[in-house]
Amino acid sequence: MAIENVQQLLTEQMGKNRCDIISTTNMTSKDYYCVHFPVESEIASITATNAIAGGGSAIAGLHTTVPAGTTIFLQITQIQLTSGVGLCYYEQVI
Repeated sequence: MAIENVQQLLTEQMGKNRCDIISTTNMTSKDYYCVHFPVESEIASITATNAIAGGGSAIAGLHTTVPAGTTIFLQITQIQLTSGVGLCYYEQVI
């Protein structure tokens, strides 16, 4: 998932691509590039292809409560919340 041009980057930053609004449903086989939490939320599980749990990485630390307003930029393929709400952005397939 590479940024092809400045316009695409701006479009993603403005939230103009597609978005799943999630709660406690396990979202699998996804390709999210950004998750924003408008309210305090607790992450039950998360899988990101560009985060490696080795060499002192704290990916396990993401399985925790995040404050309202937190945004995570990762290539997320799976996420489930225990509580709260997540706005999960992905590229729109046309």
